Amino acid sequence: MFNFTYYTPPQVVFGRDAEAHTGALVKSQGCKKVLIHYGGGSVVRSGLLDRIKASLDKEGVAYIELGGVVPNPRLSLVYQGIELARREGVDFILAVGGGSVIDCCKIVSAQAMIDGDVWELENEKREYPTAFIPIGAVVTASGTGSEMNNGAVITHEEKKIKGGMMGAHNDFAMLDPMYTMTVPFRQVISGAFDTLSHAMETYFGKPQENNLSDDISEAVMRSVIANIRLLLTDHESYVARSELMWASAMAENGILKIGKVTDFQCHQMEHQLGAYTDCNHGAGLAVLHPALYRHICEAGAAKFARFARNVWGIEEKATELETARAGVEALADFIKEIGLPASFTEKGIDPNTDFKAVADSTNITAGCCKKLTHEEILEILNECR
Repeated sequence: MFNFTYYTPPQVVFGRDAEAHTGALVKSQGCKKVLIHYGGGSVVRSGLLDRIKASLDKEGVAYIELGGVVPNPRLSLVYQGIELARREGVDFILAVGGGSVIDCCKIVSAQAMIDGDVWELENEKREYPTAFIPIGAVVTASGTGSEMNNGAVITHEEKKIKGGMMGAHNDFAMLDPMYTMTVPFRQVISGAFDTLSHAMETYFGKPQENNLSDDISEAVMRSVIANIRLLLTDHESYVARSELMWASAMAENGILKIGKVTDFQCHQMEHQLGAYTDCNHGAGLAVLHPALYRHICEAGAAKFARFARNVWGIEEKATELETARAGVEALADFIKEIGLPASFTEKGIDPNTDFKAVADSTNITAGCCKKLTHEEILEILNECR
């Protein structure tokens, strides 16, 4: 295991009616005016937004609203949030929604405290903000785990870059599995696969030798697989939804990454695919993972064989590489089993998409067991058609 420093700040309130604590937690920060940021109408239709407002009213905390966050959140909306926060003198930002909403809030929080442009600062100068408006999250769609860290993924529409950025850590996160009932079921499954992807992307990073972080990661992966299957038999299962919501948080609270250099090559590929096609994140990952792993499993045969045995329960084959490949195919079969797409055609991605541009703009990660070239990434993308 490599050297590490571990820090995770969010206070987590987990379980039914968690949002009732919102007002008290915001007030405890000494904040007086909140920007409530959310996506579509589900938080309105479900009554969640009204319950959050009632909690703030009870504590005498003022608030304003900004909706409209979409999947693959746009930099243009981030700028709207920044302008509103500055104009209204906001001193707390509350994300109500999934990862896209939380990611927007992290960058609004950072940009509102600096004079320059946060995109240019981070992506061109490689400098990062150190002061933030405090933020919190009421999570309605699990999968990204964004509530547990300070990372954000924002799409620059003009540059066609879907890139990682660093913003504020959440001061608190409300996790009520019942909130996920407001999300379309297919998105719940897609989000759960994103959690599985996060665990895999960390697990297949370096070092390859056995370590405690990977032992925990295997348990998280087995739990996600079992509870997706349970949810498919009972769409309203609170047990399955609660386990998947906590697995999402576990996959991104840093515990699985302790002592690791993570892989996340598949995420980098999907990010740029999303920048060019606006495809659903979890579904895009589902198409890409088996194709990518078929390319790299020989280079990481020992770890992929362990994945096959310990996550999928596959018996040892004649060779380590055969066992490794059987694990990759078990993953591919699972993706089909849970109804996620196995190809870009099945996903509805335009066959005329400029896949070369997607490949050429994809970041190459340090933690992958095989360092890919942009040409090999293009091969993988073409195999996914």
